Amino acid sequence: MGLSAQHILLLLVIALLLFGRGKISELMGDVAKGIKSFKKGMAEDDDPVVKPAPRTIENEAVNPDRTKVG
Repeated sequence: MGLSAQHILLLLVIALLLFGRGKISELMGDVAKGIKSFKKGMAEDDDPVVKPAPRTIENEAVNPDRTKVG
């Protein structure tokens, strides 16, 4: 015994009566925003972050008068 089209239609009508049309559309909008935010977050995680090489004293030669060489 499964759900027939009549059962699903009856459940939808009851949900519409309980929550009202505005509340259901608001709920679906919130779900869509959540999915969009999740997808955006997943896309940001996929982008590799390139960090510059750390600067060390050996990489920078400085003259006694404090001007860079090279």
